[in-house]
Amino acid sequence: MNNTTRANLIKQGAIWAFIVVELAFFSIAGEFLSVTDSAFMDFDNMLLLLKQSAPIGIIALGMTIIMINGNIDLSVGATFALAAIVLLDSMTWPFMQALGNWAIPLAWLFALATGVILGAINGLIVWKTGVDAFIVTLGSMLGYRGLVFMYNGEQPTSHLNWTLVDFAEAQFLGLHTATWFLLGAGLLLWLLMTRTVHGRNAYAIGNNRDAAVNAGIRVGPHFLWNFMLIGFLAALSAVVFYSESGSVNPNDGMLYELWAITAVVLGGTKLSGGYGSIISTLGGVIAIQLLRKGLGHIGADTETVNLVIGLILIAVLFLDRQLNRKGKEELRT
Repeated sequence: MNNTTRANLIKQGAIWAFIVVELAFFSIAGEFLSVTDSAFMDFDNMLLLLKQSAPIGIIALGMTIIMINGNIDLSVGATFALAAIVLLDSMTWPFMQALGNWAIPLAWLFALATGVILGAINGLIVWKTGVDAFIVTLGSMLGYRGLVFMYNGEQPTSHLNWTLVDFAEAQFLGLHTATWFLLGAGLLLWLLMTRTVHGRNAYAIGNNRDAAVNAGIRVGPHFLWNFMLIGFLAALSAVVFYSESGSVNPNDGMLYELWAITAVVLGGTKLSGGYGSIISTLGGVIAIQLLRKGLGHIGADTETVNLVIGLILIAVLFLDRQLNRKGKEELRT
């Protein structure tokens, strides 16, 4: 086993070791500080944690591919909200109501298409203008959020369909529907990144964009497909979540992009691109949800939870920077 392979295994294993530490800490601390009578590692509690991880987790999977490319997408929260509004509002349209429950797959299609279209707009601008994805998606974040408020003012969009609710709350083999969507998306994207030319090209572009162009990789269309993919996943996350809740507020999805980026970085993906893992991102999502749930279990307020996660993120970024600097020094010697 060479040094690079060993280092990659250590990086991918670190997040799972951190999760084990979290479970041990909150289980022990919960015995003395818990504000409830239930144990932290209660089986039903862990199943609920996986379900609650799904909305951010599905988006984070797409963010992993975008960041491996060396890009970023700050518009996913607004895309999430707009897709949710389309999902719920479309089921109130007269011709949709006439279809009964057959309107459900059509409403899903409208919502998913919304995500793909918004992602395609981002990808086309990045491709055709050459403007950095950070700037492009910062602008589209504000623009898409503006569309959310224009759609229905500051009023929530609501439509509760009990068939959708039953589907969203269903369990199979003990796991909720949302968890199955998260695991299914994770499996498909893992296969995409590890078993296809598209996945290999994503790493190549993130490592060295100029070299990828010289190697004949069509970088622009590649970016377009990946932005469409993350738009689709943001919309899929909305479909999964709002099938059960049935009501979306204009501010829903705010900061989702930051939570997704945090999960991806905790999973070891480089901000500069060229390295990342779908499986490790799932670990990052679970680690964040464990922190939020664990700190709440011992009585911490929301501000404390955000502070702790922020400090951990800074520590991870600092450690990654130090390791990368050390690796570059070793290459020069």
